[in-house]
Formats: sequence, structure tokens, C-alpha cells
Amino acid sequence: MILDYADVNDLNRYKIMSDTVVPRPIAWIVTEDDGVINAAPFSYFVPLSSNPPVVIVSIGKKEDGSAKDTLFNIRKHKKATICFVNKDNCDDVKNCAMPLGKDESEIKTYEIDVQKPLDDFPAMIASTQTALFCEFYKEVELPGKTTPIILEIKKQFIEDGRLDERSHVHVDNVGRSGAFFKAMVDL
Repeated sequence: MILDYADVNDLNRYKIMSDTVVPRPIAWIVTEDDGVINAAPFSYFVPLSSNPPVVIVSIGKKEDGSAKDTLFNIRKHKKATICFVNKDNCDDVKNCAMPLGKDESEIKTYEIDVQKPLDDFPAMIASTQTALFCEFYKEVELPGKTTPIILEIKKQFIEDGRLDERSHVHVDNVGRSGAFFKAMVDL
């Protein structure tokens, strides 16, 4: 199922976002540039507003001080797909945290299955239970070594059977709790 946020009322959009972006989830962000699919995890990620439907993620720099591939790709293409980690894909997301060159794809290197339900957004991780299809909204200037990026959710994938009649989402996200991962089951 793909939800078009333009067709979801404010209350249901709030419930769907609140039940999807649970405390400190890991944003597994998929971007693309010149045919190379980049997939990288970020734990500094939260919902910011449901009207407009936006999330914020802070992206650090590479060791040499240059922009990480995710930030470079978002700045260039203005699109990102945010997937969520669950117990079935924890090992894949840990692999994606390892640095690769700009022309190397985590998807190919670690043989991660993706699917592309929407032509105008980057692919999504096939094993995700929900994904947010986002457009660049704004970059926030802060001192320090991270760049906060605000992304507007345009559409959302929710695995069949995970959205109930009251617009609550039931996913098994794995979140970050300090240095540990924690399953966020039926919160």
C-alpha cells in the first residue's frame, strides 16, 4: 500500500507518523546518484511536524570533512527514501554503516534486496515494513559537525496488514537506545 499524504487528513497523518517514527528509530536512508544506490543508517532522526509532514535527520561529515554521500545526494537530487530497521534486516543495516567510496553501492556490496514502488523516488529496502518517500524541504544551519536536513514526507509505504482501521501503524522497528539496539514491538 502507498499512502499519498495529500489524501490523508491531519489527525490520521499524525497517528500514522507517530506510530511509524517511534522513539529514536534508525533512519535507513536510501538515495541515488549516477545509478549508484546509497543506503546509510542515521540514528539522529525524529518527526518534526505532521502538518506539514516533515522529519529531521542530522548527517555528519566524512573523516576528510566532506559531505557524506547521503547529504550530497539529497542536496543534488532533492529526494530520499527512509526505510526502517527490523529484526530481519539488522545485519544489513550494520553493514551499511561501514564507509564505502562514492561510486560503491551498499545495496550491491552487501547484496541487499530493494524494490522501487515509485518511479520518482529512490528504491526502498525490500525487507522494511514501512518507508517514507521524502523530498528535501530545508537545511538547518547549526554550528558543529552535523548538518540537520528537514525532509517532507510525500508518500509512505506500509506493509499490508500493518495499518489498522483507526490509522495506527503496527511495525516491529528496531531503535537505538544509547549504544544498543532495541526492538520496538507493539508500542
